[in-house]
Amino acid sequence: MWLTCSSIGRKFVMALTGTCLVLFLTFHVAMNAVALWWPTAYNSICGFLGANWYALVASMGLAALFIIHIIYALWLTVQNRRARGNDRYKVTAHTPGVEWSSKNMLVLGVVVLAFLVVHLIQFWAKMQLAEIVSHDPATWSEVNGAPAAPEFGTLYIQLAFQQIWTPIVYIIGFVALWFHMNHGVWSMFQTYGWNNNTWMPRLKCIGLWWTSIVVALFVAQAVVFTVLAKQNYYTSNTELQEQYAGFWAEKAESMNETLTAQFAHALKQAPEGADRNQVLADFFADPKCAQFVSSAKAVVAAAEAQCPDLTIPAVESLSQSAADVEQSIEYAKSVMPNQNNQ
Repeated sequence: MWLTCSSIGRKFVMALTGTCLVLFLTFHVAMNAVALWWPTAYNSICGFLGANWYALVASMGLAALFIIHIIYALWLTVQNRRARGNDRYKVTAHTPGVEWSSKNMLVLGVVVLAFLVVHLIQFWAKMQLAEIVSHDPATWSEVNGAPAAPEFGTLYIQLAFQQIWTPIVYIIGFVALWFHMNHGVWSMFQTYGWNNNTWMPRLKCIGLWWTSIVVALFVAQAVVFTVLAKQNYYTSNTELQEQYAGFWAEKAESMNETLTAQFAHALKQAPEGADRNQVLADFFADPKCAQFVSSAKAVVAAAEAQCPDLTIPAVESLSQSAADVEQSIEYAKSVMPNQNNQ
């Protein structure tokens, strides 16, 4: 197949995957802008792009693009080194500008890849991946000492950029990204065959401006995110607090309803004439009740930390339920040994 067996085919794959990745970066910088100007909408988008099937398909497609791009980059690098043979050791004059980028694309790609790993750990692993793994708030990453829902991207911006090293690493990554993209965009056009004397200078100019605008926006956003994180903006903003409160209220109501349904089911399934105390002891001795208490405490802690200026009746009710269940668990522990000794 010419996409793998020929040099032109491999370059075409590099160009095609690179085009898709440049478009994704353009979308990403636009989404970051939403986080600055309309943070509640940003959280809604994060919720929409959570662990839903269409978001997972898109994430797998994006991951495939990255992997293919990296594999083909290494493949072409090895091929070029073999083709040059001993000539690669010759000292040649260095051409400034884009030529430097061209000669260091692999190194720049490695820096960008390292930056990508850091970014994925700080955001994707704590958001989409966390939502896939568990819906239990007790297992979610903490922001300011309390669990943060995976769909609240603003809180993870707060968590990441309140660390002094984050903007430094991001800016270094963005600089490497600029050099990598600046060469990659016009090289992409050349691979597509648009390399005549009329269009190539224009396309190089378009690529330079596009790359510069995207990367400059990324850098500016990193700086602003750092300032806002230091001011605890994402936990003090009134509109965001109301959004957080709505989520935790819904979560609390759902947990209370589930517990009530499970309790009613346990009573209904009890054999006729069974000792009610024993039925209750068996129910509260079940590990799911201890898990309910753990999850409920996580919800209460999150609501208190993220909505300090608001009172959420559903969360208060959940807090009381957790206290009652915890007391009942202790009762069950005291009853069970007595039952075993009889």
